[in-house]
Amino acid sequence: MFYLRLARGYRVPDLGRWLLTALAGAVVAAFLLRALGRAMSDPAGGADAVARLLWCLPPLAAVAWFAAVAARAVPARRPERITGLTAAGAGSARIRTLIAGEIALACTLGSALTLLLFLVLRNDIAGPSLAPEVGMGLPLPAAAPVTLIALVPLTAGIAAAAAVPIAETLPGRRQPVPTGFGPLRIALPVGLAVIGLALELIALRPGAAADGRPIHLPAGLGSTSTAALGGWAASAVGLALLTGPLLSWTGTLLAVGRPTPLRLLAGRGLTAQARRLGPPLAVLTLAVAVVLTTIRYWIGVPGSADTLPAVEACLMLGCAVAAVVSRLAELRTARRDVADALLRIGTPPRLLFGAVALRTLAVGTVLLVTGGLTAALAAAGLR
Repeated sequence: MFYLRLARGYRVPDLGRWLLTALAGAVVAAFLLRALGRAMSDPAGGADAVARLLWCLPPLAAVAWFAAVAARAVPARRPERITGLTAAGAGSARIRTLIAGEIALACTLGSALTLLLFLVLRNDIAGPSLAPEVGMGLPLPAAAPVTLIALVPLTAGIAAAAAVPIAETLPGRRQPVPTGFGPLRIALPVGLAVIGLALELIALRPGAAADGRPIHLPAGLGSTSTAALGGWAASAVGLALLTGPLLSWTGTLLAVGRPTPLRLLAGRGLTAQARRLGPPLAVLTLAVAVVLTTIRYWIGVPGSADTLPAVEACLMLGCAVAAVVSRLAELRTARRDVADALLRIGTPPRLLFGAVALRTLAVGTVLLVTGGLTAALAAAGLR
């Protein structure tokens, strides 16, 4: 009943976030049920069944990531909701549970619709191409689809509950957000990037192709060496972790010396937002780099494309984009008081728009550098 009353007060962003969560949960549930149908149609292929379930982990992780970002944005985007719950006697733990329950409910609805469609297709409706995917004509254990479907809302709910700090769920209890990065926070990604680049160079040296056994990559991406794969993974993680510090340094660079009001607003704003904006942008950049590298390889090697990885890549990209949009909306709400104060003292609106445009240009430059390096290292390691 609480969630039904909550839905009556939804605005367009709230409804869009809820529908996107339900859609993502429905797609992941479709992957899980497809793995179940294929396992029933081919009971002798135990290794293939495990591989199909493992293919479901990346989209499940993407949905959990989006659920975490969306749940964290709720207290900032809807403070009046948190205030009302607090006035009604709800504590911080209960508020966090309610936010996680809202996310889990959306995933449950999407998963239930997918399960209904799965059962309808099994009722002698699926054609010859879909019959093995749904296990048509074979007995369906009742516990198997229910267990698989329950993974989606359970994972999303746990991720959402863990993402909302208790200190931020109650009005007036927000802690100041640090803007800098400690030496360890910078040394770790730099070390990973350097080690990964060194391993990549070792794997690309003349005659390295004959060393060791090649690793055959999934999704029709050919093969690579252990050093190349490990080097790319280390460098990709390092570059992703460096996204936040690079954004902060870029903001500091914009405001260095005797800046104009435009540079000062853009630089200080980017420095303040770097810690919270860096992680979703890093995930999005890494996903885009991997997808572009995969598409480039598929185009260069005709007939190597695979449908399932392409659909999963679209889902993961969609979740990453939705997470970035949710974080941007959260930051915009958090800086609304600052913008209103600047307008009250006579700041031209054109200056604020210019600062936003300059920050966007700076962020795009940083992401182009990190994403380009990640894609280049990935393309170099494929053969």
